[in-house]
Amino acid sequence: MSAKKEPSVLQGFKAFLMRGNVIDLAVAVVIGAAFTNIVNALVKGIINPLVGAIGTQNLDNYSTCLSPSCHGTHGIQLMWGSVLGAALSFLITATVVYFLMVLPMSKYLARQAARKAAREGTKEVVEVSELEVLKEIRDALVAQRGTGHDDH
Repeated sequence: MSAKKEPSVLQGFKAFLMRGNVIDLAVAVVIGAAFTNIVNALVKGIINPLVGAIGTQNLDNYSTCLSPSCHGTHGIQLMWGSVLGAALSFLITATVVYFLMVLPMSKYLARQAARKAAREGTKEVVEVSELEVLKEIRDALVAQRGTGHDDH
């Protein structure tokens, strides 16, 4: 009796980690974290001072008080400036990702697909012409056999 040996948990975990998509995901998370720092610096260093020309330099200072009085941490405050800052960070991130990563990659993939289609089109033409040559050879052999020797 030969019993199949189940892979160990450690071997399964190693196989899971070595799959390409897990490593790609880990790289994406690390790059995403670094990219987040760049966007946050852009918001803090450029966007906030531009907004500061109109009002306060820190978007977190924009809020609305729902209580009769808001002093320090007392009262109910809606911190809509924080939401605005997060929305700006998201829009900047989405814009940069789209124009620097998604758009060039989609153009590259479209070019690759066009090249592949062109190669396959050329391959079909070659296959068709080879097929035509083979048909001509067959027809010539049949004609030669038909007009040549009759051994029957």
